[in-house]
Amino acid sequence: MNRYLLHGKLRAQEGKGHELSQILLRAADMLQSANGCQLYAVSVEEGVPDDIWITEIWDTKEDHDNSLKSVEIKNLISTAIPLLAGNPEGGLALHVIGGLGVQ
Repeated sequence: MNRYLLHGKLRAQEGKGHELSQILLRAADMLQSANGCQLYAVSVEEGVPDDIWITEIWDTKEDHDNSLKSVEIKNLISTAIPLLAGNPEGGLALHVIGGLGVQ
């Protein structure tokens, strides 16, 4: 196994964390049928409701990159961008080598 994992944070404008998280959860729904998407988890940092964390696991980086070409995903990204407090912080790109819950 050698899956592609992305883990990153988006900081919403003050008070906009919930709204941003709802957009990201819609993305998760859309990605249920995306080729190679194994996990798309949206999390809120405890005590920091405007910091939204996204953890994604894909079969390959190419599957992830292809998902960003979807018109629906592009539209969601356009909806989310105005809610951000700044440019997205660079996330971590990792290769999953195994563990509980990953196949």
